[in-house]
Amino acid sequence: MKNSENTRCCTQIAINAVDLFCGAGGLTCGLQKAGIRVKAGVDSDPACEYAFSANNDAEFIGKSVEDLSPAETLVKLNGSEYTLLCGCAPCQTFSSINQKASREDSRWGLLLQFGRLVKECEPDFVAMENVPGLEGKDVFCSFCDILEELEYDYSYSVVDCTDYGVPQRRRRLVLLASRHGHIAILPKGDYGVAPSTVREAIGALPVLKAGHCDLDDPLHFSSALSERNLERIRSSQPGGTWKSWDASLRLPCHEQETGDGYGAVYGRMEWDKAAPTITTQFYNYGSGRFGHPDQDRAISFREGALLQTFPEDYAFYDPKGKMGRRELGRLIGNAVPVRLGEVIGLSIMRHALGLRASSGEEGVSTLL
Repeated sequence: MKNSENTRCCTQIAINAVDLFCGAGGLTCGLQKAGIRVKAGVDSDPACEYAFSANNDAEFIGKSVEDLSPAETLVKLNGSEYTLLCGCAPCQTFSSINQKASREDSRWGLLLQFGRLVKECEPDFVAMENVPGLEGKDVFCSFCDILEELEYDYSYSVVDCTDYGVPQRRRRLVLLASRHGHIAILPKGDYGVAPSTVREAIGALPVLKAGHCDLDDPLHFSSALSERNLERIRSSQPGGTWKSWDASLRLPCHEQETGDGYGAVYGRMEWDKAAPTITTQFYNYGSGRFGHPDQDRAISFREGALLQTFPEDYAFYDPKGKMGRRELGRLIGNAVPVRLGEVIGLSIMRHALGLRASSGEEGVSTLL
């Protein structure tokens, strides 16, 4: 089902958007739920095309943002009351888990390409989502300098996604900018959604064994475990650590002085708490606390997608074809959580409704 068929708020205000670095479409899906008309998503990775196009009412443009011209962008943005340029530039080089980040990384300059398009297209609104580690970096400051040069009013903050009903502990930097006055992300109390848990997100899915696939949903597939890893997960308690294991099951890293830093590795999630951050390796039991709360396996790809708040029927690859686990994990783990995308969209919608109200126009309705 195309995502634009089910939106949360009024669509009286027409906002056309282009989603840069769109990936599998998490941000676009959320924006469309908020009533924003995403006209196109741009990404150089062809693996993203099916997921983006099959689930969202928007065109996929398969090219690097570096090669995107202002004319190509404006033709998608024009024809509405307001325009929005948004995106999440590849963030691995700024991530806290990347200890080798450097200016030589080709991804470093992609945020400045985003800034170039802002400068060339001058949209009414700008939205950017990224890892907290970007804040304070020279490239982020340069992006903000572009906004100031163009006289945008902008704000940014690091948000805890659990505050907006995302069932995982994921902290993200969100920047919003407007040519028409102050704009900021909705306060967590205004969104009206209580914190969500692992149980609420994945508790209703069919029971699954490690290495098996649900017959009705090919995405509900869990990676196989070795006999030793089966022993480890059977010895693990939800929220516990390797310290409860028999000594024969422990790894060399556990015996080092820094062993306590590996407490989450090979761990189980807890039913009534938020999940850890869903990374690109969430399907791998040994990569973090990605063990199912009570089934002896890593979480499935569908469970990872649900913890990222994708709709339960979101398709990531053509059912007539195949996609490798690493590629599928990358599409899901790198995505903007759909619910965070919706919050960003609702924040922009509320701002636009305020602009209409201040202009004295009639027909302004309640956003939430």
